[in-house]
Amino acid sequence: MLRYVFLGAILALAGCADQASGGGAGARAQITAVGSSTVYPFTTLIAEQFVANNPDARAPVIESTGTGAGMKLFCAGIGASHPDLEDASRRMKRSEYAACAANGARDILEIQVGIDGIAIAESTAGAAMTLTPADIYRALAAMPGGKPNTARTWRDVNPTLPATRIKVFGPPSTSGTRDALTELILTRGCQETNPAAKPLAISDPDAHTALCTRIREDGVYVDAGENDNLIVQKLAADPTALGVFGYSYLEQNAATVRGVAINGVAPTYDAIASGAYPGSRPLYVYVKKAHLDAVPGLRDFLKLYAANWSKTGPLVRRGLIAAPPAVQARSAAIIARETPLDPAALS
Repeated sequence: MLRYVFLGAILALAGCADQASGGGAGARAQITAVGSSTVYPFTTLIAEQFVANNPDARAPVIESTGTGAGMKLFCAGIGASHPDLEDASRRMKRSEYAACAANGARDILEIQVGIDGIAIAESTAGAAMTLTPADIYRALAAMPGGKPNTARTWRDVNPTLPATRIKVFGPPSTSGTRDALTELILTRGCQETNPAAKPLAISDPDAHTALCTRIREDGVYVDAGENDNLIVQKLAADPTALGVFGYSYLEQNAATVRGVAINGVAPTYDAIASGAYPGSRPLYVYVKKAHLDAVPGLRDFLKLYAANWSKTGPLVRRGLIAAPPAVQARSAAIIARETPLDPAALS
């Protein structure tokens, strides 16, 4: 788990009443965020700017826990002992919102801060590969076609691919990047190879999960944790392996890794922004409305996000892909009006 505390600041709780929850846990004069390792570098950049603009403010604490694990922390309650923000590389699930609401965090702002792509990456020292969603599904699914996966080389899944062993370093099950891999890539490959898969998602979701999105656990897919930089290092050490992480890490490490084209489309800025790349996904920040009045600077922190997410802004220079202008305008309006998420829109 990565933890960012700018200039060495630590979490400080005052002894007064908790303004967010009405008492009991103390008040906090410091912004805290948890969640996605993909969104982590963008929120840390905003934290750096926040400190630069507010030298007397306590520095935000940003933790990279993975989207799923972060949602559990975020939704555990309101008040000083609970995070203000959740970085998410996928949309909040209805079940997660229900947990938030049950713990008093019913009013939540959902802010799309940009776009990212699920990059399948390889070492620049190895041979270049081109894959399809069906190739990736047959390589990584636990039960492709309803049978245990016995494929050991890429040629086993597609005779046109090299006889190189399948080894893929990727994020854990708590990661939004892992969720996006299964939903955007494996599900597509499953449906391309199994005509009955799409209706199965409605008639029997558990069976659909077993067929389409459960990843094999026999050592072919290697859980590399939430530190995407570690996956980059592993690819440099093993040029025949592949890795899974967000586009920003691919861009930042272009000297050592390159993106694998899917359906002939490489994970480039323009391909992801246009939706031509199959692994495009939105990135979010979720904020508890109850904390906006309780935590000093939280509103300004959100406004800084909006001021920096344009195509020419510093977030894009760090690897974010700018959302379309209409999405940016909608997100800025949510911040300005403090409009809560409508849970009916969640799935």
